Amino acid sequence: MADDDYIESTLEVTVSRDLKGIIEIAAHQQAQLIVLSEPRLGSRVVLGESPVEIGRGSSCSLIIDSDSVSRRHARVEWTGSGHRVVDLGSTNGTFVNALRINSHELRDGDRIQFGKVLLKYVAGGNIEGNYHEELQRLMRFDPLTGVYNKRHFEEVLRVAIYATRTQAKPLGLIVFDLDHFKRINDTHGHIAGDGVLTELASVVKANLYQDAVFGRVGGEEFAVLWEGATVEQMKALAERLRDATEAHTFRFEGHKLVVTISVGVAERTIGSEETAEQLYRRADEQLYAAKAAGRNRVRG
Repeated sequence: MADDDYIESTLEVTVSRDLKGIIEIAAHQQAQLIVLSEPRLGSRVVLGESPVEIGRGSSCSLIIDSDSVSRRHARVEWTGSGHRVVDLGSTNGTFVNALRINSHELRDGDRIQFGKVLLKYVAGGNIEGNYHEELQRLMRFDPLTGVYNKRHFEEVLRVAIYATRTQAKPLGLIVFDLDHFKRINDTHGHIAGDGVLTELASVVKANLYQDAVFGRVGGEEFAVLWEGATVEQMKALAERLRDATEAHTFRFEGHKLVVTISVGVAERTIGSEETAEQLYRRADEQLYAAKAAGRNRVRG
């Protein structure tokens, strides 16, 4: 047997085994809706027997903050053997594969359009679902630290602010970054810096409340959103995170690294018309105030 023939045969066996595993996993997957356009590009909804309403309204299972989408635009429901999409009297209509529909039995690969927003229906057991699930992970999570990335965190913040129109509640925002992080990179190298960022994310996650949203929003900058929290509650949480960071022992190749954080806190009060950008700017200003006051402290 020629060497090339041997390599080809080995590759075919390896691919066949891998493909079998993927197919077995995919066979147990549920159907999904994948968002293919802004403002929620890459988001997905796993479908089961419970109906899923889609629209701008805060009561919808999939909230799409777009002017071209009605408050209650459409519903995807279980038929007993699959799913159908039903238009709920929307202003701009519901389209499947470019055809306007009132009700339509969905098939794998169907493209559904609500106003300017495009989604794709992926049937259960479809191997493509694995790809989209990985795409979703990459689009939502920072690959280094495993927490939400900047894009997804900002989306969550905008959706939370939009929801306060019908559900009055305060929003608390924490923004923090590492003190003298450049010094760590310059002294020990970027691998050490990456290790510190990853370990810091783990420390913070271990000290967050379950309903708090945590993301990496810059090189060494992170943010926490806590819906319903007042500035006093956020300050207490910020101090808890600062204390936990200072108390944790960070090491790299036998070297103990001194790691502290400076923290800014801001509250969007009930009834406020403040935008996500304005709220974030206030928290960021408090972060810089903490640094100006000597670092390793909380301001808000």
